[in-house]
Amino acid sequence: MAGEMSKELIISPRSERVREELADTAGAWSSYAVEMCQVIGAVAEKSAAGSLEVGELLVSQPLPDRHLGLYNGVQVQFPQAIDLVEGMAAGRGPYCQLSSPGLLQIESGWGGAVHLYTTRAVAADLAGLHSQGMILQWRDGTPEPTAISEPAVAVADESFWARVAMTSERFTLLCERWAYGAYGCRWFRVTRENVAELARLMRPRSLVSVASDPELQLRPELLEDDFTAFVAPLPPGELVYRAYPGGADSVSEVVGEGFSLMLADRVMGDLCAVVPDSDGMGRARWESPREA
Repeated sequence: MAGEMSKELIISPRSERVREELADTAGAWSSYAVEMCQVIGAVAEKSAAGSLEVGELLVSQPLPDRHLGLYNGVQVQFPQAIDLVEGMAAGRGPYCQLSSPGLLQIESGWGGAVHLYTTRAVAADLAGLHSQGMILQWRDGTPEPTAISEPAVAVADESFWARVAMTSERFTLLCERWAYGAYGCRWFRVTRENVAELARLMRPRSLVSVASDPELQLRPELLEDDFTAFVAPLPPGELVYRAYPGGADSVSEVVGEGFSLMLADRVMGDLCAVVPDSDGMGRARWESPREA
């Protein structure tokens, strides 16, 4: 049944209170969530969409245990997909796109709404869907591609890791960004001894960025930009860090939370690449992190 996804179904709560308070409405939200999941199940069944691929993953808080295996490109079965959709609609996250190419794509909206893109044939079969607790709106619409002005085009292949090994003769930090958001990355101190191990640890479709001999002193002039703070010292391997998207109010705020080093995110663009899938193809699309 694969074809052009040219119809959009918007599912949203009929209750204004549920739209405003989401999961805080307790019983009312639970009723909406059950109906929402039933409709999504009907669309998925008609679309013949089995597993769904995760994309555009946004992780703004630590992942719960049941979602620890998430990364861009991973296939999730329908029960986990429904769990993700309900979390997005409720405002808890993590947020992502869920898609089966040519069949179905699911995205979250505002006020508890969920957007489903499917084919005209599926939309015609399900035109009679209705609900007391939901507003179901069909309209013409296709998924909008993510706008990336300057994508990272290099692939993290053997030649890339050879370059990383060369930089490891100096003090080198590596960031693996596997999702958007403050909790969507891991940081490592790279050495010649651990570079091969780190290459094996990287998730497919992550963006790997490397900085050699970066300036790490706490500097007030960097506080207004995105930066990452670290706990000193920085031993080889994975590092303790905290991301500050949007910056911080003062150096004392950073120090008060136990961090004594900082790195401006914009300096991570000199050496970066996308981790390929198992077939060697780099399919993820990330903005290149270049210094302004």
